[in-house]
Amino acid sequence: MADDRRTAGDGGERSGDEGRTDANGGARRAARAGERAARRPRAGTPGSTGGTGTPDAADRAELYAALRAALPPDTVDFSTTARALTTMDASNYRRVPLGVVAPRHADDVAAALEVCRARGVPVVPRGAGTSIAGQAIGTGVVLDLTRRMNAVRHVDPVSRTAVVQPGAVLDSLRAAARPHGLTFGPDPSTHARCTLGGMIGNNACGAHSVAWGTTADNVRALSVLTYDGTPLRLARGWPKDPGLLLGAVRELVDGHLALLRTGYPRDLPRRISGYALDALLPENGADLARAFCGTEGTLGIVTEAEVRLVAEPAARALAVLGYPDETAAADAAPGLLPYGPLTVEGMADDLVPPNARGGLPRGRAWLFAEAGGATEAEAAARAADLVRAAGAADALVVTDPAAARALWRVREDAAGTATRIPGGGEAWPGWEDCAVPPARLGGYLRDFRALLTGYGLRGAPFGHFGEGCVHVRIDFDLITTAGVRAFRRFSEDVADLVVAHGGSLSGEHGDGRARAELLPRMYGPGLVALFARFKDLWDPAGGLNPGILVRPAPLDTDLRFAVLPRRPVDVAFGYPDDGGDFRAAVRRCVGVAKCRDTAPGPGVMCPSYRVTGEEKHSTRGRARLLHEMLAGEVVRDGWRSREVADALDLCLSCKGCRSDCPVGVDMATYKAEFLHHHYKGRLRPRSHYALGRLPGWLRAAAPAAPLLNALARIPPLAALARHTAGITPERPLPALAPVPFTRWARGRLGPGARTALLWPDTFTEYLSPEVGRAAVRVLGAAGFGLALPPGRVCCGLTYLSTGQLTRARTVLRRTLDTLSPLPDGVPVIVLEPSCAAALRTDLPELLPDDPRAARLAASVRTFAGALEEYAPDWTPPRLDRPVTGQTHCHHHAVLDPAPDARLRARAGLTGDLSGGCCGLAGNFGFERGHYEVSVACAEEQLLPAVSTAPPDALVLADGYSCRTQLTHLTDHRPRHLAEVLAEGLDRGDQGGG
Repeated sequence: MADDRRTAGDGGERSGDEGRTDANGGARRAARAGERAARRPRAGTPGSTGGTGTPDAADRAELYAALRAALPPDTVDFSTTARALTTMDASNYRRVPLGVVAPRHADDVAAALEVCRARGVPVVPRGAGTSIAGQAIGTGVVLDLTRRMNAVRHVDPVSRTAVVQPGAVLDSLRAAARPHGLTFGPDPSTHARCTLGGMIGNNACGAHSVAWGTTADNVRALSVLTYDGTPLRLARGWPKDPGLLLGAVRELVDGHLALLRTGYPRDLPRRISGYALDALLPENGADLARAFCGTEGTLGIVTEAEVRLVAEPAARALAVLGYPDETAAADAAPGLLPYGPLTVEGMADDLVPPNARGGLPRGRAWLFAEAGGATEAEAAARAADLVRAAGAADALVVTDPAAARALWRVREDAAGTATRIPGGGEAWPGWEDCAVPPARLGGYLRDFRALLTGYGLRGAPFGHFGEGCVHVRIDFDLITTAGVRAFRRFSEDVADLVVAHGGSLSGEHGDGRARAELLPRMYGPGLVALFARFKDLWDPAGGLNPGILVRPAPLDTDLRFAVLPRRPVDVAFGYPDDGGDFRAAVRRCVGVAKCRDTAPGPGVMCPSYRVTGEEKHSTRGRARLLHEMLAGEVVRDGWRSREVADALDLCLSCKGCRSDCPVGVDMATYKAEFLHHHYKGRLRPRSHYALGRLPGWLRAAAPAAPLLNALARIPPLAALARHTAGITPERPLPALAPVPFTRWARGRLGPGARTALLWPDTFTEYLSPEVGRAAVRVLGAAGFGLALPPGRVCCGLTYLSTGQLTRARTVLRRTLDTLSPLPDGVPVIVLEPSCAAALRTDLPELLPDDPRAARLAASVRTFAGALEEYAPDWTPPRLDRPVTGQTHCHHHAVLDPAPDARLRARAGLTGDLSGGCCGLAGNFGFERGHYEVSVACAEEQLLPAVSTAPPDALVLADGYSCRTQLTHLTDHRPRHLAEVLAEGLDRGDQGGG
């Protein structure tokens, strides 16, 4: 069986005792080789003859074959796509691996290590790939521990411990512990996707370490494998029979007690840099598990961890405290610590989106100080104590959990929003998370700001002010030679500044490529040399994550931007927020991986990843492939790349990433751009000609609608039509309206107190004119005088979604000609959210030089938005019914769904609409090969929301695709909000102007 495979020469199945004997042999070899190894080149480092990551094709093929022989074939992936997806993490760095292994358990890890060790190939463990210092990338074999080694094995509420695999996502552990009133204390802002193995590797902390400490404080025991195959169980205290490896480690510690007792900074709760050898001191309990935390994959691979859980407060209250600037907030933070807060976080106004500032107290910087209690009143009282001690200019105490979550999202998204400097410009991690004693944080920030100014740089500090830890993204020029030189000089100067304030170069994310070179400035040569000896005892061959922490590569090498084209790429869209530069648009993805969050919620991103779990179907994965396409080293076919096309094939163009991604990656636009170039001068899929040009086909078919509907009900003819059009056989063909909407509307539209243009989108016109008729009824009752466009108009949506951008431009220019001149101040009411979104965003971005495009985009209003803005005094009919359904993806991402929620509330429609995506998404769900993913997307949030709704609930879905998906997959009759309100008016329910 695959689980029982061993490499040749292993002797078949081994007993546990035999395994330990082999392990001691490995430890014996490691101990003997430790001192010699320090003088040898390391695998994957300059000067090494093995494992450089660039073997010839024959060597790479032989490595691939050996791994597939030793492991189940589906765990080994040396494809172009797999390599491209793992060239980067969330740092500034890029390295190309040989391939990826996704082990299922410890035996697979051991087998992969054995194959790589025999060939001198480095191994890099990787969790979610959110490391900001560059320690999750390498030139050898990447172990992807998230795909299969991701279980929460056991939660013990009595001992308050849990056993997890390294690829388990933190939120999965917290969800498993929550029924017992427990949680895992460390909680980085990436808690929805970061893994426990990654947290252990970087000694992650998060917002609540003020109360519950770092990951190292919460790890009880670790099962690890060293590069030479030695299995170890690490816990507190030296084992009775330590073996030669741990025996040698103990000798190293005992021989350098004075240096270990004096070489580390004091009074510093967030000291993450370097190896925590002081955890092995006798007075610190010789905690091997603690010492292993923060070693960044350089000593061993974690295969299982036993972690400590803490009691979750029954109630929480959030005190938000306003200050004139972040240094004033930093000065105030230490004064809150005696009151026992759960967290003290700080951020300034340049990281807060304008639409979120209304919920914050007055000020230009804020502390988020959270208090816990047995009851809401107790938590609120403790938060009030924090307010009294804060000396803030203004304050707000929030006890409502939903309101608090909304505020926390502002803070958690800062890691992404910080990558764009207010007023424009990119910013990068480079100096991401140093820490100083909390009492010195204000002084450090003042000096840090002065240093930024001296270099002509900008950045927005934020972070864990209660522990003196500061995150900041800085607008380094990492592209030009002069800019990279300045980046190095600044890094050296700010390292000296941190040390002068008694701080640590890393206060959370580890040293990695970004700071390891600077460790001698913090620790001095003696302690750094001891780090190297410590590493060599564990890994004498230097095969685990070489170049990290010990013998590091220079901090200004392997920068990920160096491989991008030097000149702008010729593209169709305008990319106004990226200076018209597609390279800058792709650079937006910094790798924080919010798109890998699969928890249910109001967001949309990223539907296909949520149901497949494959990185290439995440927004980040697709952005990485586009980056590598531009680089041309791994993905070599440019716009013709099959790998990029395959990854984008399951992108639903939902635009969820445009709003949900903290840095505003717009993969729907990038997909349209790619398809435009990919099929230039070539035949397209049949569905592009059929569904992509749907407006033209429907217009031509409209006169024969009754006949065509009858023919579509004949199974053989319907099957032939679906095959010809590239439509999946599981979908029924949509019925054509016998009477198009505009034919019905002409002569029925009259004057009113308010004039508006009603947009006859393709779906309303030919497929669901009942929505248009209902909108006319409601808008007329609200006092609108409606008009139709004087000629043929189209938003170009179907051409855009299939990347037929030349045709889209033609269609949109004709539309502008038809509407020109559009009277100023006349709203254009668009009933279909996807069409409204196309007019609002795609139109001006595809025709950036036509001022008419911007004017039309600014005139677009949704149905509810127009009623709220232009008929605020109109009283809708009182329906008093629960509702269920879904907010359309484009409505969520591009438009504003808040007016819809307020209109529903005024009409007595209660209940929330689900998040997620319906999965049909225009042409996507109709295309052959997409049906299973389309249905899975609907099953993720929409269908459960509908199936659990009250029996009398109205099913709302403003998008034609959403209504169609619900009709195909349920027995419900979903309706547009306009239809529901029109029915209320027709029944004579109370309402009026």
